[in-house]
Amino acid sequence: MKPSILREKGTKFGLRIVRGHAWLQENRKEHIISRQLLRSGTSIGANITEAFFAESTRDFIHKLGIAQKECGETLYWLELLHNGGYFDFNLYSSLQKDAEELMKLLTASITTAKKNLQKP
Repeated sequence: MKPSILREKGTKFGLRIVRGHAWLQENRKEHIISRQLLRSGTSIGANITEAFFAESTRDFIHKLGIAQKECGETLYWLELLHNGGYFDFNLYSSLQKDAEELMKLLTASITTAKKNLQKP
């Protein structure tokens, strides 16, 4: 598989989420929302990787669309954890920034793929 900034950032973000989930479970005894965060946050990179093995451009767009939705959900869980006092501002801000950067990359990739799909 050829190198991809999107895939690399999705994987690094997923690892941060795994570590954050473990920290929440161990240090904050938070088990419910942290599982939701783990599921949605790691799903982003998984769907990006899946998109690189898509059967068609439409399938590629669809997989990245799923990653985009999971990224939006992850932003919600991060906000909830921060507002609930589980994440301090610095950790929340850092994770939120990474998620928003992923969202921008996903949106740009989907837009480009859709434009390429319309070319004759």
